[in-house]
Amino acid sequence: MALAFGTKSETLERAGTRLVSARVLPQRRIAHADWRAARDAALEGILAEDWARGPLIARSSARNEDGAAASQAGKYLSIPHLLSRDALAAAIDGVFASYGDAGDDEQVFVQPMLRDVSLSGVAFTRDPNTGAPYVVVNYDQSGDTAAVTAGRAGGLRTYVHWKHHAKPAPAPLDRVLDLARELEILFAADALDIEFALTRGGDLVLLQVRPLAAAGGDGRVERESHAGSLAAIAAKLAAADRPHPYLRGRRTVFGVMPDWNPAEIVGVRPRPLALSLYRSLVTDSIWAYQRHNYGYRNLRSFPLLLSFHGLPYVDVRVSFNSFIPQDVDDALADRLVDHYVGELLAAPALHDKVEFEIVFSCYTFDLAHRMARLGEAGFAAAEIDSLADSLRRLTNRVISSRTGLWRQDSERIRELEERQAALAKADLDPVTRLYWLIEDCKRYGTLPFAGLARAGFIAVQMLNSLVAVGAIDAPQREQFLAGLDTVSTRLASDFAAMPREAFLERYGHLRPGTYDILSPRYDEAPERYFDWSRPAAAEPAAHAPFALSVPQMRRIERLIAEHRLDIDVVGLFEFLQAAIQGREYAKFVFTRSLSDVLKQLGALGEAMGFAREDVAYLDARVVETLHASSEDQRDAFARSIAAGRAAHALTRAIVLPPLLARPEDVYAFELPPTDPNFITQNAAEGPAVGANAPAERLRGAIVCIPNADPGFDWLFARGIAGLVTAYGGINSHMAIRAAELKLPAVIGAGETQYARWSKARLLRLDCGNRRVEAHG
Repeated sequence: MALAFGTKSETLERAGTRLVSARVLPQRRIAHADWRAARDAALEGILAEDWARGPLIARSSARNEDGAAASQAGKYLSIPHLLSRDALAAAIDGVFASYGDAGDDEQVFVQPMLRDVSLSGVAFTRDPNTGAPYVVVNYDQSGDTAAVTAGRAGGLRTYVHWKHHAKPAPAPLDRVLDLARELEILFAADALDIEFALTRGGDLVLLQVRPLAAAGGDGRVERESHAGSLAAIAAKLAAADRPHPYLRGRRTVFGVMPDWNPAEIVGVRPRPLALSLYRSLVTDSIWAYQRHNYGYRNLRSFPLLLSFHGLPYVDVRVSFNSFIPQDVDDALADRLVDHYVGELLAAPALHDKVEFEIVFSCYTFDLAHRMARLGEAGFAAAEIDSLADSLRRLTNRVISSRTGLWRQDSERIRELEERQAALAKADLDPVTRLYWLIEDCKRYGTLPFAGLARAGFIAVQMLNSLVAVGAIDAPQREQFLAGLDTVSTRLASDFAAMPREAFLERYGHLRPGTYDILSPRYDEAPERYFDWSRPAAAEPAAHAPFALSVPQMRRIERLIAEHRLDIDVVGLFEFLQAAIQGREYAKFVFTRSLSDVLKQLGALGEAMGFAREDVAYLDARVVETLHASSEDQRDAFARSIAAGRAAHALTRAIVLPPLLARPEDVYAFELPPTDPNFITQNAAEGPAVGANAPAERLRGAIVCIPNADPGFDWLFARGIAGLVTAYGGINSHMAIRAAELKLPAVIGAGETQYARWSKARLLRLDCGNRRVEAHG
């Protein structure tokens, strides 16, 4: 017969009678009525136990804890390290008091403190976010048994294991999985929340088991269907991991953050409409056309992004090929790609910093110093010099005051604005309008934006290299960024100065999820994003303007001559400013077309009887099909939506690591540690809140958002104290915006740290010391 769940204490007691794979610590349970009537006797009974001679812990065991619907985790007190009778009595009083108005049958239980702990943590027998069939183990090796549950684990690690995987987990986590399987059998439940500890002597101890109240149902799919999907992904990885005649490098790896980082832009599980639009507008071909235009290798027939059953991953070998100048010979290109891939696998925490820490994709003033690591890896001096010369030629073509490629792209963005106005006035049927919105967005929007994004990246690299070689200092770099006149800078000042209608006319197309039809535009939900009833949050106090001293000007002149760059000092800083501003403005303009596509698709779907939530499952390629045929529009929408819903049901059930290197990574993996990007040298402290918090809670708060999407710019008008994102790179929109405002921010915290920090009561960001403190 299956065991029944009771209170925390009762459940542990029942498990202890039959558990084989672990042990349960002894306990004494006290009902509130007995405590009030005979506390001395209760204390004597506890202290008479042999196990009560060392430190004790008084633990909560309330009736409304650990339920199937709500766990109340962390709501009530547990008080450890009790060394005396008086301390024990006070602790029991304190735990009962934490219940509020405790009834007679409420319980507290006392156990010995577990000593010599080597590893402790929490295991979920379903993915707590989706309910998918994975065992997820969060663990810490500090020896603090409450480190994981209390959010104190600085070295928190996460291991994920598909339940039906034939291979065991690595030791000692294999014992934790054995415990999880045994508890599922004992309680006849497949969604459990288990706390455990492993002692240095090898004892595995069960500290708590309860139903996993948070396990959603989205990921509960048929085992055969789920197994088939994982097998197909593993087979795709195996097929891709071999030499290709048109690619340099012997192997590949796939990631959610390198290059055009899909995790930041569309998320790790985007709905089909968002993913198909992103692929069409950027990653199928546009990315490669513009990169080739800028002097890199021709990858025009290679899609950058692959969809593993709806989870978007960048093919890193393709990406690394595209960062090699086209005049680098194949032999050197082969060695470079293999070296870059090897560097990423050796340091997976750099997956959102590959162009800053791994790849050499442009010329900078500190390039020789940075390239020293190629020599350490066995590259010959002649090879390093050859690569540096190629990067110099490529960079000169981009930054030249006379022929800079970015200037042409800026002109095309202006042409897109003209075409947007023309389309808005044209008398077109909905499908034709949608078709040309998408086509114009590609040709005159994302194509030049890709070029301006490349120029913007080179500008940031050049600026950072001036700091690295001592030509300017870090505070001057911050002054330069703070003085940029970007769209984001104007948004806050325009909100304070412009009438509501004019403000929404200019900025209304923006939305927090740029590709997500379910994310309302600013002009669709203005009260959600802005509060016109009170003055806008003031911009930061005026700061000293950026200026170079005469000696600095001369030093930079000498550097430019020494490095044979085709520009002068004034032209260099004009390029740095124009490239970074141009990238942000191009994004602002092309996202108007994209946002209009989403708006028009929603309206067309509504006219056919489909809700916006239905249209989110549409494949954007339907628009091209309908534009070029007489197919019934509603039938085409219905088929595409139905197929998208079915496919996305599997997408929600699949959990994959941020880097995929081997087929076996599909079934079991440990999340790699992440090295977040700390923006500014400033510090901030405030309550941790999400972007959907009421306006009054945003002011002075540390706001936690999943990605660094530019649609979240409205937050900067809300007087926030700091920002944390799960995904995003050092060169992302929100990183640059935070630097401009001198706002403390942690960009790209990674899934594990973001999950912990976003649930904290209070966060302190100390960016200068690269630290985050989470409390409560």
